[in-house]
Amino acid sequence: MPKKEAPLDYLKQFIPEAAAPRVLEYLHQYKVHLTITRERKSVLGDYRHALAEKNHRISVNGNLNKYAFLITLIHELAHLVTFMQFSNRVLSHGREWKSIYRHMLEDFIRLQIFPADILSAFSRTLHNLPASSCADENLMRILKKYDIKTDGLVLVEDLPEGSLFDAGKGRIFRKGKKLRKRFQCVEIATRRTYLFSPIFEVLPAGNENLST
Repeated sequence: MPKKEAPLDYLKQFIPEAAAPRVLEYLHQYKVHLTITRERKSVLGDYRHALAEKNHRISVNGNLNKYAFLITLIHELAHLVTFMQFSNRVLSHGREWKSIYRHMLEDFIRLQIFPADILSAFSRTLHNLPASSCADENLMRILKKYDIKTDGLVLVEDLPEGSLFDAGKGRIFRKGKKLRKRFQCVEIATRRTYLFSPIFEVLPAGNENLST
């Protein structure tokens, strides 16, 4: 899906309907240029503050389910509000941003739009929110339950050690041992070692006897 600027009505199909009025208030108030973009493996969304005549710019991956999309958008809006209040004088994911992000999340939680399992995940981290939703593996694991399922995809953590998987674009890896929070995996073609999140989605590959 190519990049596409989101008309406000069009946005409603990406988030819970009850959240739309509140989201639109933020977008209008801060004159946000919102772009819905194709999937990016490294980020779910990003924020760029206004420069000269340009508006604040936020982009969110268009492949996210409605809850993941909304949480990502709130995360980026919190960066915008933090910048408006503190400019560049504070850390991007410091206590000021965490406080603003928490209050914004609580604002949307009061709308009663999130399922019980997502609310439970929030309750564990609202006191000290991670810098990225991707860093909250418990929340991400729950959010994935609401994805439209793609045939054959599994989480890295669900594969047996030593098995092969396609991480995308035909890149084949062999799953290794877990080092702290991530799995050490070797790319078959290059023999280079990469670390994979336990909840990274991959496609199991055949021929377990391929040499590394």
